Amino acid sequence: MMIEPLLDTPVLVVKNEVKTLVIADLHLGIEYDLYKSGIRIPSQTQKQLAKLIGYIEKTDPDRLLLLGDVKHNVPLISYQEQGDVPRFLGELAKHAPIDIVPGNHDGNLGFLIPKGADITLHSSRGVLRGDIGYFHGHAWPSAKLISAKHVVIAHNHPAVRFTDPLGYVSIVPAWIRTHFDENVVRRHYSLDKEISQCVTIMPAFNELCGGIPFNEASHEDLLGPVSTSGAIKLESAEAYLLDGTHIGKIKDLRRLR
Repeated sequence: MMIEPLLDTPVLVVKNEVKTLVIADLHLGIEYDLYKSGIRIPSQTQKQLAKLIGYIEKTDPDRLLLLGDVKHNVPLISYQEQGDVPRFLGELAKHAPIDIVPGNHDGNLGFLIPKGADITLHSSRGVLRGDIGYFHGHAWPSAKLISAKHVVIAHNHPAVRFTDPLGYVSIVPAWIRTHFDENVVRRHYSLDKEISQCVTIMPAFNELCGGIPFNEASHEDLLGPVSTSGAIKLESAEAYLLDGTHIGKIKDLRRLR
């Protein structure tokens, strides 16, 4: 089993029985939401599609896995999404079969999946592929995922905030590697199995989404019951930039402030 980010991208390459390319938090249609707030940005869907197809051609995966928040607007489907999402998914499915684990923004996503495309919409409680469990993070996953050897989560758009001596602030996306807190998890589940000891939290694919600076966040600042409950160990979590740079544990990054 191999789980590695694709260098300089928010994309995960997983090799077990098959090779899977995993992306999270596309938020197609976010431009419409920004427009309602007075920010006018043309649709970036075609650019995102071209970028993702480039990653597919580079890695040649057997399957694609979209780990939640494929679309952006809730609770309704925007006019932009009615056109952009089916076209995006239809073009993507020409390159490899697609698994979708829905997120909290994916209500009624089934209506946008093009007919005839090899696309499977799974439960929001996640899906198990070999020894790896995938769920978006806005809801507790099924118990069988907690016992997987490795778990991959999205939803929080992890990032790290840097401040230079002059006060200039930059927030950059980051990969987070951590573990479950076994005591918290066992309070929620009745398990007689081992708890997964390796958790990867994925950065958002869509750069317009922003992110949560983990080096300044508490559990209460994070999103989703798994995170806010303390079921994910935060202080001992390891942070990595998209270029592969390991910048240390969250507890140590806090001290740098």
